[in-house]
Amino acid sequence: MKITSRSSLAEVAACVAKALARAKIRAVLTGGACATIYSKGKYQSSDLDFVLRSVITPEQLDAVMESIGFRATGNRYEHPHTSFFVEFPAGPLGIGADIDIRPVVTKIAGTGVKVLSATDSCRDRLAAFYDWNDRQSLITAVQVAKHRKVNLNAIRTWSEREDATDKFLEFLGILRQNRRKRPSSAKQTAPSPKRRRPPRTGLS
Repeated sequence: MKITSRSSLAEVAACVAKALARAKIRAVLTGGACATIYSKGKYQSSDLDFVLRSVITPEQLDAVMESIGFRATGNRYEHPHTSFFVEFPAGPLGIGADIDIRPVVTKIAGTGVKVLSATDSCRDRLAAFYDWNDRQSLITAVQVAKHRKVNLNAIRTWSEREDATDKFLEFLGILRQNRRKRPSSAKQTAPSPKRRRPPRTGLS
């Protein structure tokens, strides 16, 4: 699989996942990229975050990424033929105080990619809303839950542990309103990423 200017975020994710697997490097796609996939494009991320679950050196990672055309630029990898870039945020894989995260494997462009589940992707976006009061993350969580089956009871229980019951109820109210609305073709676009501390998750 070759990355071109027409490659989608999902295709770039599959290419990176395949290269990492060839090198026997275990990694999980997290963050906004998962939200883009689960929201069926209603939210658009510009970056792909993979949390590594293998111990490797920076030189080894550079070599793998260079094999598919990416070059290290600061703390991220950029490709000359796509505006999507890749980052490897520090682990462990977690959402809020929960580090018992169980990734799922989904087929993307014919490649099995380890990703957050739809429920965990929704929680990941809600974590940014809970910690930073990020309204875009709230709406993105709604889009994920609107387009995919998520475990609302599990999200409610986790929200209570995060001391965010009121914000969960706000999310639930907006979700119910959206489920009653006719589908819209409007897409959200992620703003230019800012260098800031993740909300106790190790994810972006």
